[in-house]
Parts: sequence; structure tokens; C-alpha cells
Amino acid sequence: MAQRFGGRYSPGDQVRRDTLAQPTPAGPPSIYDSRRPAKAGARSNLLFLIALLPAIRGFASGPAGLAFGIGATALMLSAAALTREGLRAEAAYEARKVAKRPAIPRKIFGAVLTGAGLAMAGMMRSGSLSVSVLFGLIGTALHIGAFGLDPLRDKGGEGIDSFQSERVARAVDEAEAHLAAMKDAILRAHDRALEARVDRFTEAARALFRRVEEDPGDLTAARKYLGVYLMGARDATVKFADLYAASRDPKARTDYEALLDDLQTTFANRSQQLLGNDSDALDVEIQVLRERLQYEEPRR
Repeated sequence: MAQRFGGRYSPGDQVRRDTLAQPTPAGPPSIYDSRRPAKAGARSNLLFLIALLPAIRGFASGPAGLAFGIGATALMLSAAALTREGLRAEAAYEARKVAKRPAIPRKIFGAVLTGAGLAMAGMMRSGSLSVSVLFGLIGTALHIGAFGLDPLRDKGGEGIDSFQSERVARAVDEAEAHLAAMKDAILRAHDRALEARVDRFTEAARALFRRVEEDPGDLTAARKYLGVYLMGARDATVKFADLYAASRDPKARTDYEALLDDLQTTFANRSQQLLGNDSDALDVEIQVLRERLQYEEPRR
């Protein structure tokens, strides 16, 4: 997505220059543990361009060739869309320590549709069914080799009650929807510094999500953070973005950034409290186990 260049000497209002001149506070550590999620970028977008070739070729052929060309393009465009969505679903799966496998294996379906589209394009080219089927199988294999398969098993759910993990998954999905709405709304402000500020708050919120996913028992203590607080932050962001895009009000900007600062601190503190609770619970378990071992040790 194109973004307007911003810097110290870029044109813009004085508030924006003053904000960029201030040191940017360090954000929380990455939730991906030194791994960034794969982007559904150039490789998947290239499939959309390749899908147009059979249709172009079909216009230079007769009626039968045109029908095969348009059909092949339709199948391959569908395959490209499924592949891109599959890559996005895989990135979300990899970003979480506890995750359900995607309900629909989009990349696998994309590979099958790619093979079918190439087989139809082969019919337009050669007219031989056997050659076209072979062409389609090769295309399916190459797609799987380039993009891989979808995650086919749940991750990190061993020893966790399935009902609890499903409750956590629903709560996190709802919270992620609020964050996505915030990031989408702040784009209307046309200010890269504010977009970066929302990104830092997003990382702090997701750190709390990971804590809850690791221990579903923490969901009760964190539910209002995943629901009420994020819903309020989303609504405030929508109203601020509309107001700031129209007026560039410096006071509104200051108030909004202060709100994000308070929310980020609150989320970070809650994450640390949940981590501390887990540590206290572990100390209790270790102490109980030690006392039991001492009691059961045979006396000399």
C-alpha cells in the first residue's frame, strides 16, 4: 500500500513536524519472537498476471479457443485469490503460539484450481486431453512447491481444554477485528506518525492476546481488555480520524495520543500481572511437590 513520504523537512502542518521531531518511544518487543509473518505479496500477486495470459491467447484463437482461454483465466484468477487468502491465514496461524488450523485449506484448493486452469489452457493449445491433464498435474505440483500446504493441524493445544481454547479463539478473533478497524480508520487521518503510533499499541495489545492464548484460564481476567477497552479504542479512533482529517486540530491529536499511551500502559501492565500470576502458581506447585517428596522419602 502506498504511503505518503514523511520526514523532518516534508511539507505539512506544524503539528505534524513537531511530532516527528520528538523522539519516538520504544515499543514493546515483537510478538513474533524474531520471526515476521509471511506477506501475501509479490509471489501471490504474480499469479493474477499469469492468469490473464490464457484469455489474451484465446482472443487470438477461434471460438473454442476463446472459450477455453476465458475458462482457464477464470479458474486461475480464483486460484490466485484463494492462494493469497491462504497465505494470510497461514501468517495469522504462525503468529500465534496457540492456533486452530484454517477451516478451509485455501492454498490446497488454489493448487487444484491452478492445475485445472492450466489443463484447460493446455486444451486450447494442444487439444489433447492426456497432454492437458499432465500439464495440469505439473502446474498443481509447482504451485504446492512454491507456496506449500495449509497448516493441517492445531498448534499449541496440547493439555488445554478444547472448550476453553475455543472461547479464547473467539475472543481473540473479536479483538483482532477491533484492531483491524482501528488501523483502517487511522488511515483517514493521512498521518504516518499516527499510523505508527497505532501500530505500537497494536503490538502491546497482541502481547496480551498471546498471554491469554498460552493460558486460557486468564481469559476471565482479560476479557474486558479484549472486548470493552478495544471496542472503545476503536470507536475513539474512528471519531478522531474523521475530526482530524477535517480540522487538523492539535488538541484532538494530543488527547488521542494520550489515550493510546494510557491504553498501551494498561495492556502492558495486565500482561505482566498475568505472567506474575503464572509464576506464583508455578512456585506453589513446586513447593507442594517438594513437601510431598520429603514426606514420601523413606526415613533412615
